[in-house]
Amino acid sequence: MKRYFEKELPGWFALTPLAVFLLVYLVSSIVAGDFYKIPIASAFLVASVYALAICKGKNIEERVAVFSRGAGDRNVLLMIWIFVLAGAFAAIAKEIGAIDAAVDITLKIMPGKFLYAGLFLAACFISMSIGTSVGTIVALVPIATGIAAEIGVSTSFIVAIIVGGSFFGDNLSFISDTTIAATRSQGCSMADKFKVNFAVVLPAAALVTIFYVIKGADVSYVPEVQHVKLFMLIPYIMIVVMALLGVNVLLVLVAGIVVCAFIGFAFEGLCWTCWLESMGRGIAGMGDLIIVTMLAGGVLEIIRDGGGLDFLITKMTARIKGKRGAEASIALLVSVANFCTANNTIAIITTGHIARNITEKYNLDPRKSASILDTFSCLVQGFIPYGAQMLMASGLAAVSAVSILEYLYYPLAMGLCAIVSILFRLPRRYS
Repeated sequence: MKRYFEKELPGWFALTPLAVFLLVYLVSSIVAGDFYKIPIASAFLVASVYALAICKGKNIEERVAVFSRGAGDRNVLLMIWIFVLAGAFAAIAKEIGAIDAAVDITLKIMPGKFLYAGLFLAACFISMSIGTSVGTIVALVPIATGIAAEIGVSTSFIVAIIVGGSFFGDNLSFISDTTIAATRSQGCSMADKFKVNFAVVLPAAALVTIFYVIKGADVSYVPEVQHVKLFMLIPYIMIVVMALLGVNVLLVLVAGIVVCAFIGFAFEGLCWTCWLESMGRGIAGMGDLIIVTMLAGGVLEIIRDGGGLDFLITKMTARIKGKRGAEASIALLVSVANFCTANNTIAIITTGHIARNITEKYNLDPRKSASILDTFSCLVQGFIPYGAQMLMASGLAAVSAVSILEYLYYPLAMGLCAIVSILFRLPRRYS
């Protein structure tokens, strides 16, 4: 027994910084009664100090050097540059009115009897365009609640349609922080991850759309949108096309910023200082995510340096038989992390390195691994009432988060398709 603990304890001990982070965040959030009152960056800071303290065999300068190596890893920094540009693009698109125009256009083209399906597809399109489920919810939920009141249906049901569609786009968008985190951590391109992801979730989206068409066949509604600006869709369409063509994501985002600026200056009366201010706000809005990314990178590097990651991978894969089990372990890993942190991006950042090691050990396709990370994190995020999306939607619609959960059909369908893709090794080309 003594020999067993002498052999096993160092591995477990090296992993304790991650346990400290989860305990600090979870316990503090439960005590506060609000999972968004406790900043994740604060919990990671406590875990970082603890990680530095237990890093044995090194003086303080050497410990900080190990931490800084992880925080300044080239993949971490590249992720940060993408976050900066994505924040700037989203802010300037909002400043020139591109988001509002996208909402107006999708509502304008919706036939009345396809209201439910139209709202779902609108949420899918907008979230994929702007790269954020929360932003989509903020844009569409107020409209959806008004529609619910006008046609006399459950507000929770209408809001759930928007929330479900927002996860579709968040899962697939080229400028979504979950996509950025998943692809950078697995070392694959966004275009390739999109192809895998799209093949997995398309059946779910199609089935849910058909369900909404059938359910809304007797609904009659005429939207009040009078004038739309089709040219406002150019930045979003360009980003999707360039990303699908395999253009570097940094160049894609820079091009999106330039096109938005041109539209703003030429047609919307945007001034030079307003352009700079809006980009500054967008970059600043990514500040917390950037800090968390660096702190997480530092903590994980100390864990890796102490043998914690090797130990965890050995334990997690001890009973894995083949690639199917390896993919399932990645899905379980990110799901548990997301349940604990209530943030799908942070869950991917926290577990991405471990997932990559599993991918390499079992010779998985990194494109499939990135898809699993993103899909299962969105799946869990869609079913926790303390997630940002549920809290935002319930607050805007003045309904309880739990009442929305019972109508969330798309996340459930997406999860079932993702599980099937693992069990039956689909898509074949990437499995």
